[in-house]
Amino acid sequence: METPMDKNPVIAYYDSIAAHYDNAAAEVADEQLEDLDEAREQISTLLTGHRILELGCGSGAWTEVLAETAESIVATDASAAMLELAQMHGEDLDNVEYRLMDALALPDDLGTGDDKFTAVFLGGLWAHLTRKQQDDLLQTLKKRLGKDVLLVLFDDNYVEGESAVTVRTDLLGNTHEFQLDADGKQHELVKNYPTDSALRKRVGVAGREIRVARWEFYWVLTCRLK
Repeated sequence: METPMDKNPVIAYYDSIAAHYDNAAAEVADEQLEDLDEAREQISTLLTGHRILELGCGSGAWTEVLAETAESIVATDASAAMLELAQMHGEDLDNVEYRLMDALALPDDLGTGDDKFTAVFLGGLWAHLTRKQQDDLLQTLKKRLGKDVLLVLFDDNYVEGESAVTVRTDLLGNTHEFQLDADGKQHELVKNYPTDSALRKRVGVAGREIRVARWEFYWVLTCRLK
């Protein structure tokens, strides 16, 4: 039987490219790698000593970075294929637990028992959420995890000639782009590129002490849940 997770086009896309994802991710310009290295260093320092809930861990690239300084990480993804890849990459990481979990359907008991998280990290997931999904996720995190938990969002900027072409903007203001899988099949995915003011406005309903940093290729937002 088809589940809601199966119907999500973003999850379907990442399931389809998991076996080839590492090769695709390696094709990054030197300037982009410089930005990424700087962002990694800052985020790793920021999350040192934290008990992290990572949503949308993908192939585990960020998980490996954060595990060097974090107390513990629960790395989650809604794509079983990507989560399997992350587990393979992180098989030697003693402070990481992997769980199949949809960020848009977080369990009611998240944040209870042993899941006393002090930080939440999203690396590349935020842009693939519609504005409505972003609002819902923020409210869920606020409700499940509670006040003062650190939220860190990392995502990419639109760069002319580097980013995929935006093919349409829907009635709710979400932009969409096409991505090709390993078989050449075209997938239309939500891909939003928010301004600093849009980020502050959206995250401000659930967060305080909001800070945004930008490089040419990437941006990072940090805040504390209210």
